[in-house]
Amino acid sequence: MIKKINFTHLLYYFNLKAITIITIKKIAELANVSPGTVDRIIHNRGQVTQDNVDRVNAIIEEYGYKRNILASNLALNKKFHFAVFLPKYEDLEYWKSQIIGIEKAAVEFGKFGVVLDYFFYDFNTASFKEAVKKVLNFECDGLLFAPIFYEESIRFLDKYKKKNISVVLIDSDINTNQQHAYVGQDAFQSGYLAGRLISFAVKNERQILIFKITREIESTSVYLQRIDGFYSFFKDHGELTNFKFSEVTIKDSGIDQLNMDMFLGVHSVFVPNSRAYIVARFLEKNNIKGVRIIGYDLLEENIEYLNKGIIDFLINQRPEEQGYMGISHLYKKMVLQETVEDTHYIPLEIILKENYFPVKK
Repeated sequence: MIKKINFTHLLYYFNLKAITIITIKKIAELANVSPGTVDRIIHNRGQVTQDNVDRVNAIIEEYGYKRNILASNLALNKKFHFAVFLPKYEDLEYWKSQIIGIEKAAVEFGKFGVVLDYFFYDFNTASFKEAVKKVLNFECDGLLFAPIFYEESIRFLDKYKKKNISVVLIDSDINTNQQHAYVGQDAFQSGYLAGRLISFAVKNERQILIFKITREIESTSVYLQRIDGFYSFFKDHGELTNFKFSEVTIKDSGIDQLNMDMFLGVHSVFVPNSRAYIVARFLEKNNIKGVRIIGYDLLEENIEYLNKGIIDFLINQRPEEQGYMGISHLYKKMVLQETVEDTHYIPLEIILKENYFPVKK
């Protein structure tokens, strides 16, 4: 014989409070006012007596009423325009991955009224400044921005703060007078990690070369933070006295300037951006072996030399996840009106050839 359980008695026995879903109509009945009065109090509009406000708020607090924001937005067919302000990505795997993540978020949140408007710039300050004018004149509800040009980005954000619009930075974080959110790596910590990786299993004296390969632009904030973090690891570990350091800087357009003398006596190379494959290609071509290389990002060319064993470590920044999380932050804050953390660090992922498994598209 199956015995029926009286859940009401159980709730009483364990001193639990049953969950009640309350509506505006029910609040109105309990407060002895009209549903219209409750609606005006909830949305803070119209003239309502303080007595009614107090009674309605007391009932809301007791029963935990929460407005269905999504339902309200859908009923009003409300659109939320987010501006996406990034470098052009056609020939750049890293930024193409960012766009893949952004588009994934656009599809997912588009059904709730999210619309993305793109503003792209070339890797030169003139193109960036032209794009800035368009972004400043564009009315939107949120901005996703990659501050590649440090000084110019500071000036842009200083002007943009007058618009009082939520801003999310991706790829690199910069200190500004405007409060903003950030999604990406902890650049300093990633450089610190690179130093630790190079220090592993090294007993005799080692010469480390920091190979800085830049585009036709000044080094970005994230780039400098990585180098600072790298040096800081060795400063914090005074027992590692057998490491010596040197630096080389070349432009992308001058990669033919690489020569054998740069690598004389070098045991390890740290490339603080995604161009480790340029060093690996030169070492392979000139049959230089026994040099440990550490760099960033799962570009196809980097993966090629990782699998060949010429690049030892790659630190993956998960650019696709950065793009997705950046739009997700704006969605939660502007559409759902949730309180969200301003900083979301992407975990630092160490990739070796033994643990690299390509994602199936």
